[in-house]
Amino acid sequence: MSKISKNISLETWVNDLLAQGKYAFALNALRKEFDHLSEVAIKFSLKRLVDKGLIISVHKGYYLIIPPQYKSKGILPPALYLDAFMKELNRPYYLGLLNAAAYHGAAHQRAQEFFVVTSFPVLRPTLKKGLKVNYISKNNLLTNLIEIRKTEAGYLNISNPILTAIDLIQYAKRVGGMNRVATILNELMESIKPESIRSIPIKEIPITALQRLGYLFEMILHNQNLANELYTLLQTNNEVFFRTPLKPSSSIKGFKTDEKWKVIINTTIEIDE
Repeated sequence: MSKISKNISLETWVNDLLAQGKYAFALNALRKEFDHLSEVAIKFSLKRLVDKGLIISVHKGYYLIIPPQYKSKGILPPALYLDAFMKELNRPYYLGLLNAAAYHGAAHQRAQEFFVVTSFPVLRPTLKKGLKVNYISKNNLLTNLIEIRKTEAGYLNISNPILTAIDLIQYAKRVGGMNRVATILNELMESIKPESIRSIPIKEIPITALQRLGYLFEMILHNQNLANELYTLLQTNNEVFFRTPLKPSSSIKGFKTDEKWKVIINTTIEIDE
C-alpha cells in the first residue's frame, strides 16, 4: 500500500480498506501509512474509532473493521478475518471441531464458540462482544487433511470431514462430551469418504483416538463401511490396540471391553435426533 496523503484521516483510511473488501488491519501497517503522526495521535484516533464502533481490537496490534451490517453485533464472524489474522501472526491454522462439522453438513450443531487449531506456542482464547474464539495447539496440523474454502473475504482453512471426526474424538471434553460427539458424527459421517480414511497419517494421531472412532462408527453409528476402512488401515500398518476407555475421564473398573476395538465401554452413548 502506498503512502497516503497527510490530509487523509484514519477513519477515511479504514473506510477505504473496507471498500476494498478488507475487514482488518495490523497496527504496524497503520503506523507505516501514518508515519507523519505521533504515537499519541495514532492511539487517540484508534480510540475514537473504537468508541464509534467502527473498529475493535481482537488481538494486540490487530483490529477488525466493522461494516454496517455487523454494527449491531459489534464483531465479525471469524470466517471473515481468521485467514488474514493467522497470516499476520505467521501461523498455520484450520477451523475445526464443531465449526468444521457445520461446514460439512452437521448444520444444527452450530456452536457459539469457534475452535481454531494452530501450532505452538499456545494462543490465549479471546472473548469479544460475546463471541469466543478458542485456540488448540498441535505439533502437526496434518495439512493433507485440510481443505481451503472460498469466503466473501478471501479463503478459510478447515479440517476435512475425517480430520474433523478425529479431532472431535480427541477433544470431546471441549465440545460437550462423547454423547455430543456421537451425535455430530451421526451427521458428519455422510461426508466422510473411504479414500480420506486411507490418507490418515496414523503415526501422527493417538491410536486410542482411532480406536474410539472405529468403535463409534461400528457399534453406535452402525456404519460398517467406514469402520472396516479404518480397521483395515490400522491392521495394515500393524498397529497394536491397547485397552482404552470410551470416556477417558471416567472409571474403567467393572466395565466390558469391545474385543475388536479394545475399547472399554465405560459410558452409555445416546444420540440426539
